[in-house]
Amino acid sequence: MSHFDERSGTVPCKTPWGSWTQTVEEVFIEVDVPEGTKGKDIVCNIHPNNISLSVSGKEIFKGKLTETIIEEESVWTLEDRKLIRIVLIKSDRNASNCWTSLLESMYKCDPYMFDQMEKKLTLERFQNENPGFDFSGAEITGNYHQGGPDLKPN
Repeated sequence: MSHFDERSGTVPCKTPWGSWTQTVEEVFIEVDVPEGTKGKDIVCNIHPNNISLSVSGKEIFKGKLTETIIEEESVWTLEDRKLIRIVLIKSDRNASNCWTSLLESMYKCDPYMFDQMEKKLTLERFQNENPGFDFSGAEITGNYHQGGPDLKPN
């Protein structure tokens, strides 16, 4: 998770198995699994356009990702034998690439949560463009959809 998100928090999209959230560069997936789960019980296949996860032979999710990711930089871990964390690295790393759902037509954020995600990604973009400023506690209104306005000088 980027330094900006550690200070400003994330906007999680809840799912039946846990949640997912995103930054400008990454998508984070958290999956609650039965306590005592071992790494050998997990089958996680990550590809540029699709992902699947099963635990002890039970499919948790499987499908086409909303956008393309970088397979060789994406990873999963099992924490405390009860939580799977998956980090997907986005191919298109800009604030206008705010995923509306994790998988095509599945695990879609409700409109309010998507709006909050867009705000966070736009603030993260401003932070990246202006490293001397702290936008972690900032509020944003107005044109923040699709990454906000282009503020670069002509």
